[in-house]
Amino acid sequence: MPRPQPPGTVATNRRARHDYEILETIEAGIVLRGTEVKTLRQGKASLQDAYAGVEGNDVILHMQIPEYSHAGYSSHEPTRARKLLLHRGEITRLAQRVKEKGLTLVPLRVYFKGQLVKVELGLGRGKKIYDKRQTLAKRDADREMSRVRKATSRQ
Repeated sequence: MPRPQPPGTVATNRRARHDYEILETIEAGIVLRGTEVKTLRQGKASLQDAYAGVEGNDVILHMQIPEYSHAGYSSHEPTRARKLLLHRGEITRLAQRVKEKGLTLVPLRVYFKGQLVKVELGLGRGKKIYDKRQTLAKRDADREMSRVRKATSRQ
């Protein structure tokens, strides 16, 4: 059963928090074409293989937005690079942080904020296999503790 998403959310990257330790999050606007926005309004986008990076003086997002179903000859390219809208200071700070060993920009979710399409980026460090196991073990232990608490409160 799929998890419910917050209102306005088009796509989430559920693997990101499993594979990366997210140190901070940044909200950015995204430059889109008309057919891309229409496709996002239909809820058709994928962050599965998406990634972001600093290229020159811009932050670029590579993600899959399928072609709009009702578009004629002027549809968009599904896998094109899309520019993210950030302040110059944010871009330079992110560029410096990404140059650090092991840090990367990970798109976490795409959502609508009013009429605007926003992307939540996470600055993350890749987890090792033992870190992932520890996270899963901690989550299982927390679930078990909450079950026990719930069972004892009923009695």
